[in-house]
Amino acid sequence: MTWQQKIDDALAARRSADALRRRDAVTQGAGRWLEADNQRYLNFSSNDYLGLSHHPHIVRAWQQGAARFGVGSGGSGHVSGYSIAHQQLEEALADWLEYPRALLFISGFAANQAVITALMAKDDRIVADRLSHASLLEAASLSPASLRRFTHNDVSHLARLLDGPCSGQQLVVTEGVFSMDGDIAPLAKIHQAARTRNAWLLVDDAHGIGVSGKEGRGSCWQQQVKPELLVVTFGKGFGVGGAAILCSESVADYLLQFARHLIYSTSMPPAQAMALQASLAVIRSAEGDARREKLNSLIQRFRAAVDRTDFALAESACAIQPLIVGENTRALRLANTLRRQGCWVTAIRPPTVPAGTARLRLTLTQDHEPEDIDRLLEVLHGAGQ
Repeated sequence: MTWQQKIDDALAARRSADALRRRDAVTQGAGRWLEADNQRYLNFSSNDYLGLSHHPHIVRAWQQGAARFGVGSGGSGHVSGYSIAHQQLEEALADWLEYPRALLFISGFAANQAVITALMAKDDRIVADRLSHASLLEAASLSPASLRRFTHNDVSHLARLLDGPCSGQQLVVTEGVFSMDGDIAPLAKIHQAARTRNAWLLVDDAHGIGVSGKEGRGSCWQQQVKPELLVVTFGKGFGVGGAAILCSESVADYLLQFARHLIYSTSMPPAQAMALQASLAVIRSAEGDARREKLNSLIQRFRAAVDRTDFALAESACAIQPLIVGENTRALRLANTLRRQGCWVTAIRPPTVPAGTARLRLTLTQDHEPEDIDRLLEVLHGAGQ
């Protein structure tokens, strides 16, 4: 087999399974409306849950940062790319979430890869929720540690796996809010199972931070859990981009020495760090409370009225509202039907989700209005018949 045959066969397999991914170039992709090909759609595919990507104070902070620092950082943080803007943001995040330290990363994927790669050794074991994000499971699979997966949110199965013989350290890995199902991990029970067995807990709270808990502190705060390693990302509730790891002083010092994704990557632009500080200020304010309250009311409006005879609605109380339709072909057909009716919805298919669980991953944001939810419901009910 040649290289070209290998590539062609892989693409052909994806096409035959209706699983081929594609990108659509949009004029505007965040906010209430999505614009593409000179058409405007109600946008139900954005992770900009609090509608902060176009907030004037945050946009202005980025502009002011660019005027002050330029549009790039100039290097790795270990060389010349760690500015006072980065330092101030790390300190603000640590204060907000009540951790000794925070370390910034260019993305959530990089943060998850970095911490697992740097910490885990041959004799260690990772016990991860089987529905954890691809960045976590890939890092665990590629690390020298052994990987065991526990049944989704099943603490008894987790405990049994932790009780198995292990000569090294054990790390439990989960998400706070799961990105494809929108359900919440039982973090208190998971942390208790880990602590009683001298294991550490890593929680990726990408979809909870900014959106849930007091001042938007996330799902860990909401459940009064303080994992040894907390990963927060800024492309969802914060409306910007990037990520941070919250941890102890010693772990932060360790990662600064051994986290290759941090050491050998150009740091985020200082202007971005300034925008994130402005976003954090909004999230912590009364305005942030109002945005979260509006989002929750829209979620309740949708869930109260959706017709469950045509779709399997996941048990989610967050902005992610997946409608499980099963087969790839039906998911694609429904997504296309909704787009023709002016609602931009994305079909999520294997391998992103398990086989047989293709879905419409609907996301609601505080930018939506009640009439937008009613329109979505109207189109959904027509498409499901």
